[in-house]
Amino acid sequence: MPIKRPSDIRPSEITPRELFDGRRRFMRLAAGAGLAVFLPPLAPAGEELPSAQKTRYTLPDKLTPYQDITTYNNFYEFGTSKEAPAKHAGSLKTRPWAVALEGEVHKPRIFDIDELLKLAALEERVYRLRCVEGWSMVIPWIGFSLSELIKRAELTGNAKFVEFITLNDPQQMPGQTSSVLDWPYREGLRLDEAMHPLTLLTFGLYGEVLPNQNGAPLRIVVPWKYGFKSAKSIVAIRFVEKQPVSTWMQAGPGEYGFYSNVNPEVDHPRWSQAKERRIGEFFKRPTLPFNGYADEVGQLYTGMDLSKYF
Repeated sequence: MPIKRPSDIRPSEITPRELFDGRRRFMRLAAGAGLAVFLPPLAPAGEELPSAQKTRYTLPDKLTPYQDITTYNNFYEFGTSKEAPAKHAGSLKTRPWAVALEGEVHKPRIFDIDELLKLAALEERVYRLRCVEGWSMVIPWIGFSLSELIKRAELTGNAKFVEFITLNDPQQMPGQTSSVLDWPYREGLRLDEAMHPLTLLTFGLYGEVLPNQNGAPLRIVVPWKYGFKSAKSIVAIRFVEKQPVSTWMQAGPGEYGFYSNVNPEVDHPRWSQAKERRIGEFFKRPTLPFNGYADEVGQLYTGMDLSKYF
């Protein structure tokens, strides 16, 4: 199903205002009364992002509730269970935070996270997130196209791929004391994938800064790929000539390919990808090619054997 692009929808009409406004009112009242608030931690707690402009991308799908988005996560830096990130991510300190642009660039530089926030107008975009284990969500992300940053990077002619390096700090991320993966977590995209307007440099969801367990303070969201491609807690964006080896490619090259486009016809070796379960729903639904974004991104892979380049 192609995404819609209405020109007259306000973010307040896409995100149920009563959901996150009510949550903010509750937090303010609870804080004033000295009450403990048993909600997933935010980074920083309760902080709202600057107003997002009218969205260019939205979906008719029902949004996944905030509570589910922030308590059912894959983020091995805080543990391998879906519940572990919400329990343990409070140890992550997201200010100060810097992101380096490096590699095949004429002028390497380091951005403070608050500089990045001001780099381009923020948008609220409702995207699907599909995970390789067979579950999915519909999330109102806040950010701007990664291309806005790349355009400012002054790339050399050798830049063909983008590699994302995430924070490596076992004191803040207790899951990194485990050898389940080779840290730091690394992901990558082809340059044209990274430049596609759907690829989002993401700072928040539901109108607020990203919760720690969702990748604070900065992640990417690549909605036509499986969720592990959307690197979280990024500290460096590196432009390289050769295809990088990502963390999951290194851990299981026969299971996790570089492209990892959502493809119902290419199964994971241990389970089918033909159907998915939307969080909050009982019945499974058919998995859509490219997660429903085939009309927007299919041309990036013209002539490629997607069972070979999985």
